Amino acid sequence: MVSTEDYVARTEGTCGKEQDVIVIFKYDKKDEAIKKILAKATLKKSIARIVFELTFGKFSFRLYGSGKAIFRDLKDKEELNSLLSELLS
Repeated sequence: MVSTEDYVARTEGTCGKEQDVIVIFKYDKKDEAIKKILAKATLKKSIARIVFELTFGKFSFRLYGSGKAIFRDLKDKEELNSLLSELLS
């Protein structure tokens, strides 16, 4: 499995009902991370190829070309790490 630490610079926010978690990717890995995520997730909507509305399994999230992702309704940090590992592998 891919280590999320290779791609993730930091996370902000808390997991839990109705909570959003912001994931900021490392600057030197952000393009690779975006490419991998776009290849695996289902694109719902794209705004000028800068903002992507995506789904992966039961999760919906928004990915930004700047190297930031906002995940919605995650239970806990373990669920976030599992999701990121799948998306970035």
